[in-house]
Amino acid sequence: MRRYWAYLRYVIRHRRYVRQECWCAGLLWRGLVHDLSKYRLDEFIPYARYFYDSDGSQRQIRDKTGYYKPTDTGDLAFDWAWLLHQKRNPHHWQWWLTPEDDGGMKVFEMPHHYWMEMVCDWRGAGRAQDIKSANGLRDAETRTWYRENRGKIRLGLATRAFVEQELGL
Repeated sequence: MRRYWAYLRYVIRHRRYVRQECWCAGLLWRGLVHDLSKYRLDEFIPYARYFYDSDGSQRQIRDKTGYYKPTDTGDLAFDWAWLLHQKRNPHHWQWWLTPEDDGGMKVFEMPHHYWMEMVCDWRGAGRAQDIKSANGLRDAETRTWYRENRGKIRLGLATRAFVEQELGL
């Protein structure tokens, strides 16, 4: 039971920080509805079991930037929950991909409010995970995270340009 309380506290903290970031960016509605699907049992239970031990202690799954590989984890329930989460929430860049018959991947451009929410999500996640930068700048840890993970993130050309401009890159 402790793992569920620990995960619930994290989700509440994460949503609070993302909401603050969204509201600063003028995304009032997106800030209110951000990640509500994480409260659905088909996401909540597998996430809690994946990220927390039964005693409520957090598992060390993330690297120093907060990144974790959310696919092919060896935990089928979590992998399925992640698929559901990204397909329910268009602020995830994965929502904007579709596989092509030849094995390739088509990347669609994200509308402004979704890519801004995505950046707010990155900022809020860093705050919720207590990832601090040496100089304490608001975007320093987000820029560091993005630089280290840029090659894994598939964005349309215009979306990438907007995101990198927003991050000051």
